[in-house]
Amino acid sequence: MIGRKTFLRLSGVSLLAVAGRKVIAALAGSPSTAASTVTRWAMVVDPVKCAKAAEGCTKCIDACHAAHNVPALTERRHEVKWIWEEPFDRAFPSQQTSYTEAVFHGKPLVVLCNHCNNPPCVRVCPTKATWRREDGLVMMDWHRCIGCRYCMAACPYGSRSFNWVDPRPNIRNLNADFPTRTKGVVEKCTFCEERLAKGRPPACVEACPEKALIFGNLEDPQSEVRSLLRSRYTMRRKPELGTQPEVFYII
Repeated sequence: MIGRKTFLRLSGVSLLAVAGRKVIAALAGSPSTAASTVTRWAMVVDPVKCAKAAEGCTKCIDACHAAHNVPALTERRHEVKWIWEEPFDRAFPSQQTSYTEAVFHGKPLVVLCNHCNNPPCVRVCPTKATWRREDGLVMMDWHRCIGCRYCMAACPYGSRSFNWVDPRPNIRNLNADFPTRTKGVVEKCTFCEERLAKGRPPACVEACPEKALIFGNLEDPQSEVRSLLRSRYTMRRKPELGTQPEVFYII
């Protein structure tokens, strides 16, 4: 027969063991639980699908700029852009051949901020007005931007625009749900973080008639972006620079 003291001692040890296992499980998490809580946003661009769109299609650009109050400026030197088109040889200067030029002749590629894993723009910002979130988005605080343009000089993709003039008089249809910027600050694509917070895809992805822009979580093995990257040849812009872009182009 087990005495009262022995019983209580054994019960206490058992309770501690159970509690310990629960703490360890909570910290470590099961493989499925841990994977589901990690997010790293990325975009896949399919230039072949994009080329099938009607000539002159700019629906992705129009949707983005309308959603984010990007001004329509007539002077090229003052242009502000979040997503735009570039010729293949400028988007991929080290990848071009006579064959790729023929394939993409007259069909420029959609380009935008690459939300790099190793963003040089973040390192050079003296006021920390730009930073990288844990989910991979490279963000901006326009109120902290002092307009030094160090980030523009550091970005090798030309993904940032400077407001040389007051952008507000040049906004065609004001979206009251998104903040406007002021003269003297830098701005860029944010992967529509305000839409992601509501469970919606970026505006450009939603607007594309050919579904040439695919957005999702790289950390989810079942996501469409992961499926495409597993099954198709992939290119990233200027990979030799070590910035590790999170915008992929599938060929």
